[in-house]
Order: sequence, then C-alpha cells, then structure tokens
Amino acid sequence: MTKASKNPLFDLSGAEPQANFSANPDFSEVLDKRLNRRRFLQGSVALAVSGFLGQGLLGCSNQSAAPALLQQPAGLLGFDAIPINRFDTVTVPAGYRTQVFLPWGTPLTADAPAYRADASHSAADQAKQMGMHHDGMHFFPIDLKKGGQSSDEGLLVMNHEYVDPNILHAFGGKGIPRDHEEVHKELAAHGVSVAHIKKQADGTWQLLQDSTLNRRITGHTPMELTGPVRGHAKVVTKYSPDGTRTRGTLNNCAHGVTPWGTYLTCEENWALLFVNHQQPMPREHRRYSIADEHSILHWETAGRSDDAISRFNATPFADKASDDYRNEPNNFGWIVEIDPFNPKSTPVKHTAMGRFAHEGLIFAKPESGKPLVAYSGDDARFEYIYKYVSAKPYDPATAGPHLLDEGTLYVARFNEDGSGDWLPLKIEDADFQAKAKAAGHVFDSQADVLLNTRLAADIMGATKMDRPEWGAVHPITNEVYFTLTNNSRRHSPDAANPRANNHSGHIIRWREGTSQRFDWDIFLLSGDAYTYTPAHNAMLTEQNHHASPDGLWFDPNGLLWIQTDMSGAQMRSGPFGNNAMLAADVNTHTIKRFLVGPVDCEVTGVVMTPDCKTMFVNIQHPGEGSGPYSFSSTWPDRRTNRPRSATVIITKEDGGIIGS
Repeated sequence: MTKASKNPLFDLSGAEPQANFSANPDFSEVLDKRLNRRRFLQGSVALAVSGFLGQGLLGCSNQSAAPALLQQPAGLLGFDAIPINRFDTVTVPAGYRTQVFLPWGTPLTADAPAYRADASHSAADQAKQMGMHHDGMHFFPIDLKKGGQSSDEGLLVMNHEYVDPNILHAFGGKGIPRDHEEVHKELAAHGVSVAHIKKQADGTWQLLQDSTLNRRITGHTPMELTGPVRGHAKVVTKYSPDGTRTRGTLNNCAHGVTPWGTYLTCEENWALLFVNHQQPMPREHRRYSIADEHSILHWETAGRSDDAISRFNATPFADKASDDYRNEPNNFGWIVEIDPFNPKSTPVKHTAMGRFAHEGLIFAKPESGKPLVAYSGDDARFEYIYKYVSAKPYDPATAGPHLLDEGTLYVARFNEDGSGDWLPLKIEDADFQAKAKAAGHVFDSQADVLLNTRLAADIMGATKMDRPEWGAVHPITNEVYFTLTNNSRRHSPDAANPRANNHSGHIIRWREGTSQRFDWDIFLLSGDAYTYTPAHNAMLTEQNHHASPDGLWFDPNGLLWIQTDMSGAQMRSGPFGNNAMLAADVNTHTIKRFLVGPVDCEVTGVVMTPDCKTMFVNIQHPGEGSGPYSFSSTWPDRRTNRPRSATVIITKEDGGIIGS
C-alpha cells in the first residue's frame, strides 16, 4: 500500500515510518544462510500437492451445498499470459471479459443520492454510498447460513483503506485548518461496505439497492471492545469512560473470513491519523508512529468543539482520561468482526489478537476438537508476523466470536537452518517474564502486553521482516504463504538476490511442525525477468516478472493469486508497467500474468463465487497522487472525469472456471 499526493496540504507519502529500532535480527541475515537449502516441499507434502493438482478442479462447487467433483483435465493456468502495459484500463487474457462494478460513490441504499462527477456530495451522502479506495473483500453466498453455496446471489463485503482529498473533494480540500464537513466526509469514506448483489440473466451483476442488508460501516460507527483489553485503563476515553466502547474503524486494508460466516476487517495505517504533542509520548503511541507535530490529514485542526473529530488529538487536555482522548489511538490497530447478514449488529474489536498495523487475517483450516489458528502480518518496515491460537477448541456446532477473545498470540522467529519458532506473547509465560525484566519493561496485565504488541515482540527476539502483508493458506496442504512487499531500507544483501535495497520484495511460506515449531523456505523472489529463486530453481520471465507482491489468495483449486502494489515511480519508469495480478501453480512454480490495472492504481482484493466462474478484483486508487484539477487516470468513467476505485468482475466468455 503506497500513497502519494501532489497537494502540498496533505503528505500521503507512504506506509508507516519505521518504528522498530530493536536489535532483533533482520530477515535478510537469516535468508542469506538459508536460500540454498531445500527442506520444504519434500516427501509427503510434495506428494500431497502433486496428488491434489493431478485430480482436476476439485475445489469449486455448483449450486449444491456439497463441493462438486468436476470431471475434466486439470487445466490450471490454461490462459495465455498477458504482457505488461501502461494503459489506463483493465487488461485480461483473451477469452475473458470484465464488468466495472460498484465504483466509489455508487448509491448503496435506495435513499442514497447518485454519485456526482464533480464530487460535490456531502458527508451524509458519502455515508450511504460506496466508500473510497476498495481493498480486501469477500463474497458470502446469500444462502450461506442455510448451508448453501449460491454463486448467483450474495453479499460482497469490502474494505475502504484510505482517502485521497484531491479526488474525494470537488476542489481537493479547503486547506488547513481543515474544514469540518470535509473531515466528516473523509471519515464516512473510510470503513467497510456490505453490498447485496445478484447475477442477471445476461451474465452481468447488479446491486440490489433496496435490500435491507446493504450497509456502510464508517469511521463513526459505534463498536464494542472485547477480549483482555476491554475495560483497561488505557482504553478509557470521554466517549467510553468504562473502556468498553469506541467509534469507527479506519485504514482497513486486507480482511479475514471466520469459519462461522462473518467478516473480519483489519486496521492497518491508523496511527498516521493521530497526533500527540505530549512529551515523552507513552510507549503505546511512540512504538506505533503516532505523530508529535500533526497527523497525516490534519484532522485535529478542524476544531475541538466537535467530539467526533477532536478525538484524533491524543494530547492530554484534562485531569483524567475519561475527560479527553489521550487513549483514543489505543482503540485502533485491532481485528474488527462484522456480521454481514445482520445489519443491526454492532461490530466488535477483538483485542486478544494483538494491536499493530494488521494487513489481514487468515485462518488455518479449522479442525474439530483442535484450537482455531489464524495468522496476521504487521505491515511496516522491520515488523513481524504473528499467529493466534484460540484457548478453546473449534466445534462447528458452537463456533463463534468467543474463539477470538481468549487465546495465545505468538510472534515468529525464522532460524537459519530453515526452522522457525512461535514465541508466546503471554504475561504468564516464564520466558516472557524473564526477557521483559531483563529489557527493563514492566507489564501490568495481558491487556498491557496486547496494547504493546510490538514491544512485546521486540522483547521476545522476533525476526524483523520486510513489510509483511497478505497471507494465504493452501486449501489442501495447509501451508502458509506471506508476501513481504519491499523494504528499501534493508542494507544487507543476500547471496541469491544481491540487492542492497529490497525494492522488489518476495514471498515466504512455511508449514507447521510440532508444538511451537515450523519449517520455512522462500517460495519466490520478486523482481525483473531473470530474477532467480535458487531454492526452487525458478527464474522469472517476461510473462511473470513483477515487483512488490502484496495481495495474496488461494482459490479453491489451489491456484495462488498474487497482486502487486508498486509505487508510482516504479510503475512509470521501471520494467514492470502498471500494477498487476498473476496466478501461480505452487507445485511447479509456473506463474502467469493474468491482469494489468489502469494508471497509478493498486490491484488488491480478490475472491470468486463458489463455482469459481466469477471473480471479483478490486482496483484501488487509479490516478493516485493526481488532481484536484487534472488526473493521471480517468478510469473507469473516461473523458475528463476523476478516477474512482471500483470492483472488476471477471468471467470467461465460454462460462468456464477462472484460470482454467
């Protein structure tokens, strides 16, 4: 996720500043000693993968509740790779067609006003329209709660990561101090959209605008805190003197989907929206890059009289926390659960899963009688990868949100020999207590540990990573894949990829072992054509070279879809063209470029209907950094119109399965 702006009022210049200056080893130091060892896909695991891929397209389903066995040749990656380009459009392989769907500003409810090309709609209007900058998303079949798998009707639920004032407002914003109405509109453009959609007779999809299920969750929506941090002194605010409630979810990047059919939205670069002039700044702010001069969008300058806006200034003004918003940043950085089938439900922030810049959350395959396991990356330079293990076992009959409120959070340490350790961030753990004491840090409770997840991970000696972003779990083998997007501040090259700065990124994967151990390897080193991954004797070519892997998703057939998020400079002057999406057969390391997005966009968010015949892909921030009077992209409306993030629906012209 990258940001840029030509408006001097707003510095949307990128991801969170580096906040980890611990002495923990960098991943590059470990990688250098690991790349030439091939311990990962051997023996039974390799046989499991090859056996799976040899059976045909097993994962997709028809209209029935049970998965269908499709008797046809495997056909994976049956399309011709498309070349890079810098067109201001969405390009897909021959034999595929696209439909632009639900662009920013689309009326979500029957009483919502239509989008206006001059972006003059109000904050109240925006709260009823599709939010800005679409990101992670999921398709919930409309009959899911009855055990069905409809591929013709469902709820498309998606995140809206951030806002670009140059595009959101008619004239790019009125300056600083910020205008009250503009800030409310920006808060309304953040969050999540729930859209009830249905396939039409001609194969196109339509929003059911009069559905009672359509819903916006924004930066204003009331929410509950659950888990260990609920009621802690550090989440007490003027809005919630007992520390049990908060308002809004912001900077929602990737997502997760629970086994019981709810949506999890993940708060990523929320810290940039706050300021705290207090010195010294408390550790739960300092370690998360809360600014001490001004926030990235200067929301705090819109005036202290508006309680919904003044909360973004975390400087203590009163005698006690219940009379100001010194603790407001501590209400962000969590995993938020939303029930898309219940529009009256209150979203819940699950604090047991840690507080950091969550890129997303992915579950290992749930097994009855065993704990539920989930993984999340902290998307900032030199931050960490985490695993959550529920305290109670998973039972399909009783599974629900309680499984996310009590458990153990672990952080990853990658060892030189290809093994790894999950290190518990648990106040009762003797090793954690000893290391915290040795480092001179005191925690008063598990809630305090979770409020300071990054610091706790520093103490345990976790491995600093190159911006962990999306993860994906293989639907059959259960191996876990994670993108490490890039890190230009990494100064230790490795033998296989001798780059002084990791501008291109890579993909790591692991399989769980016994207890708290795992085995890992490098699945792919990203870069220009001829970039070589020695562990798998794999070399990139013109049909699959890419940089800054970000979005990641396994479809039910085991194809891994890789989405890129290069910076504007990298797209304009490098060898990669616009951001793209590729598909990979992880067993053979065959990779093909499937989609190229419009100018200055990020390709992010991907999901299919259960029958695998309709794919939804999000195109975020086309024309990023341009405006407010001229735009580098006019996708999708064309002519001289401002660009709009939107979903692209992809189908095969012959009605077949995507990727075959």
